[in-house]
Amino acid sequence: MQKAIRYHEFGKPEEVLKLESIEMPKPKSGEVRVKLLAAAINPSDFGMIAGSYGSLRELPAVAGREAVGEVDALGDGVDRLKVGDRVRFPSEAGAWQAFTCAPESELFTVSKELPIDQLALSFINPPTAYCLLKTIVDLEPGDWVLQNAGNSAVGIAVIQIAKAFGLRTISQVRREELIEPLKALGADQVVMEGSGWTKSISEMTGGGAIRLALNSIGGNSAIDQIKVLGDGGTQVTFGGMVGEPVRFPTRYLIFNDIRMAGFWWDRWIRDHGAIEYQRVMDAVYAMMTDGPLELEVAASYELENFAEAIKHAGSSRFGKVLLKP
Repeated sequence: MQKAIRYHEFGKPEEVLKLESIEMPKPKSGEVRVKLLAAAINPSDFGMIAGSYGSLRELPAVAGREAVGEVDALGDGVDRLKVGDRVRFPSEAGAWQAFTCAPESELFTVSKELPIDQLALSFINPPTAYCLLKTIVDLEPGDWVLQNAGNSAVGIAVIQIAKAFGLRTISQVRREELIEPLKALGADQVVMEGSGWTKSISEMTGGGAIRLALNSIGGNSAIDQIKVLGDGGTQVTFGGMVGEPVRFPTRYLIFNDIRMAGFWWDRWIRDHGAIEYQRVMDAVYAMMTDGPLELEVAASYELENFAEAIKHAGSSRFGKVLLKP
């Protein structure tokens, strides 16, 4: 038997998640068994558990979407992978379990050069940040990018990747103690939500226009972004942490020609295919290997202590919370 964190109904994680013993899987022909090394806890995990995410699993389901694993056993006919290889833990099976099996052909291999904790966080947020900066607007070195949730995993990746591309960033945050850590990572400007920072935008950018705004919060935070976007600027939404509606910005759409778009990494992968996915991940891993991209870890918990990990992940923190066997 093995341990897995599962839910039998949709709801709040602290109410529906249970640590259960399930059968240890055995690899069939063409399959390998993967052992969990480390898994991330993401907001999208909570959305999936709650039943509000864009794609849901059949119940009962193992929770979790992002993790790194190690090949533990081989089925007949497996010839590409070997025991000990590191791979992305199969996300469709649920990442918060000690073992799972998957066809060899569906597994994405990763380098052993990077630390396990960094690999566990590499499959969703860093490529999202990369694509937000590279595929939405044709940005040039020196251009300004605005983002809220600057201390989120995507936000931290955006700051570092933007710096490598020669872009300048303004990050919105809700806690004053986050300002200096984000500046140390390379943020050009860090502003407090609700402080009236929008009135000083021209001074902050030296008169430069903001061409791209990245929104993962919604509500007033997103409206502030729309107010300061330059003519023809684009706001792209990829999350809605506060769950508050955004008032339709009629004035800015008409007079400033503001564009509003959405981005979902899961859909991007489906739309662009394996070759483009590999290209993006290669770029991400190159920045993680040689710098400047380093992801923040707040804490790690064993699977048995998942309730404490969930509580920590839902609190104010700097960095991701990991689950490990």
